[in-house]
Amino acid sequence: MEKITAADPLSLSIPERIQLVEDIWDSIASDADSVELTEEEKAIIDKRFEAYHQNPDLGSPWQDVFKRISR
Repeated sequence: MEKITAADPLSLSIPERIQLVEDIWDSIASDADSVELTEEEKAIIDKRFEAYHQNPDLGSPWQDVFKRISR
C-alpha cells in the first residue's frame, strides 16, 4: 500500500476533498466506541455535568449558541 502524505489531498478538487473528509469522519464515527477518553477528559465532563445539575438554567439553548457562532 502506498503511503499518503498530508499534502496529497490538496491535489483533489474541493468537492473531492469534502467527500474525503466525510468518508474519514464516517469511518471514525462508525468506530467511535473504540475511542477512550482520558481521565482528564472524564473529569471535565463530570465537572460540567455536575454544574449543569446544580443550575440547569445557567446555560444557553443550542439554538442561541448556534446563532451566536453563525454571526
